[in-house]
Amino acid sequence: MDHAGDGMDLFFTPDTCALASLIVCYDAGLDITLTPISFAKGAQKDEAYLAVNPKARVPALRFGPDILTETPAILAYLAQIAPEAALAPSDPMEFAQAQSFNAYLCSTVHVAHAHRMRGSRWVDGEAHLEALRRKVPQSVAHAFTYIEEHALRGPFVLGERYSICDPYLFTLANWMEGDGVDPAQFPRITAHRNQMAQRATVRRALAVEAEVRAALA
Repeated sequence: MDHAGDGMDLFFTPDTCALASLIVCYDAGLDITLTPISFAKGAQKDEAYLAVNPKARVPALRFGPDILTETPAILAYLAQIAPEAALAPSDPMEFAQAQSFNAYLCSTVHVAHAHRMRGSRWVDGEAHLEALRRKVPQSVAHAFTYIEEHALRGPFVLGERYSICDPYLFTLANWMEGDGVDPAQFPRITAHRNQMAQRATVRRALAVEAEVRAALA
């Protein structure tokens, strides 16, 4: 299957939100080159990678001279270059609602999670860092409570239809235990997570992630 996106590079680090982009690449049937970036070795701060993404974060998606960063933008782009995969709504309002959900994951859920290990982005001093870490279970649970009660419309985020929202939610929901949050508090999100884990593209992405993790160790 030919796509405008064939031959693109996805810069990827295991156990990060880049997993969502990898899953959607597979959902879209795109031919990608996966470029591992080792955070443990500080590769995100190497000059070569900073030329790709000066933010020193993943994911980044490169196709020819063009580079995209930020997961919501990457997921929307992947859906648009593979319209036959039907990964995003065609209706403008429904697409905006999908983007609203993904923006919430990016700006609220992920930020609450990041307070656990990257608090120095926001505060200085060990006492303040520890205060942020102590708050993580509460703030992450609060964010997922909103999703559980208001944003998850059905078996998939947008209802009966799978979309770019689902791999993103799956990726971040897998961090709950590490953030000190019991998934049992969120039966609908847990059911979504379990359902997603059975999808062929998700299993493929998780297997590739495990291979990259082992190679970078």
